[in-house]
Amino acid sequence: MSDGLDIVIVSHNTRDELIDCLSSVFAAPPTGLRTVFVVDNASADGSAAAVRERWPAVDVLALDRNLGFAAANNLALRRAAAPLVLLLNSDTVAPAGAIDTLAARLLETGAVAAGPRLVDARGRPEISFGRMLSPWTELVQRRRVRLAARDTPAARRAVDRLLSQERVVDWVSGACLLVRRTEALAAGLLDERYFMYEEDVDFCAALRARGGRILFTPRAGIVHLRGRSIGRAAPSGAASHYDRSHVAFYAKHAPRWAPLLRLWLALRGRKR
Repeated sequence: MSDGLDIVIVSHNTRDELIDCLSSVFAAPPTGLRTVFVVDNASADGSAAAVRERWPAVDVLALDRNLGFAAANNLALRRAAAPLVLLLNSDTVAPAGAIDTLAARLLETGAVAAGPRLVDARGRPEISFGRMLSPWTELVQRRRVRLAARDTPAARRAVDRLLSQERVVDWVSGACLLVRRTEALAAGLLDERYFMYEEDVDFCAALRARGGRILFTPRAGIVHLRGRSIGRAAPSGAASHYDRSHVAFYAKHAPRWAPLLRLWLALRGRKR
C-alpha cells in the first residue's frame, strides 16, 4: 500500500448522497488515508454545514458559485499532498476494502490511474471504461451501455464477460478515479473548459500522453447511484452541458469531426 491517500469529493446540492458517501468512507477508512476534501459547488441544501458538523476533520471548500466538476476537483488536487488522490463522486458508496484494493492494483501494476467496477444500487454494472472517443468508438460504447441496461440472461452474461477482466484502457469513469498526484499535476490536471462530462476521458488522455497506463480493475467494486444527482448538479440542464463538453472534446482532440458534430446537433435542435 502507498504511504498516503487523499480523497476529493465534489458536491452540488447532493447533501443526502454526500452524507452516505462520507459515511461509507469513514465506516472503514482506507489504509493511509490522510485528508478528505469536500468541494461544495455553492449548494443551497446545507451540504457544507452538514459535513462540518458531522466530520470536523474533513477539509470543506465551500464555493460561492458553481465552478463545475473539473474546476472544483482541481481546487482540491492542488491542495492535496498524498501520493495518491481518489476523485470520488458524491453519489457513490465505497464498500469496506474497495478503495484499498483499487490502490493496491494501481501500485502493483504501475498504472498512473485506475478505476473500479461500478454498479448501481441493484448491483447492475455500469460500463465505466472505454476507448478514446471517436464517432466509431462512441457507437460501440452506446451499444455496450444499452446492453448493460437489459435484464436478459444473455445480456448479463455478455456484460459480465466484458467487465470481469482487468485491463489497460484509454479512460475510466471520473465517478471513481484514483490517480498518482504528481502525474495529475504534470498532466495539467482536469481541463476546466468542461463544466461536466468528458473531463475524465480528456484527463486520462493527458495522462496517457505522458506514457502513463490507465487501469480498469473489477477486483474493486464501488456503488454508483448514477442519475440521482445529475439534475441538481447541473441545474441549467445536463443535456446542454453534455453537448458543450462533447463539442469541446472533439474540437480539442479530433477537430475535423467537430463541424460535423455541430451540424448534427443543430439538425436535432441542439445547436452548440
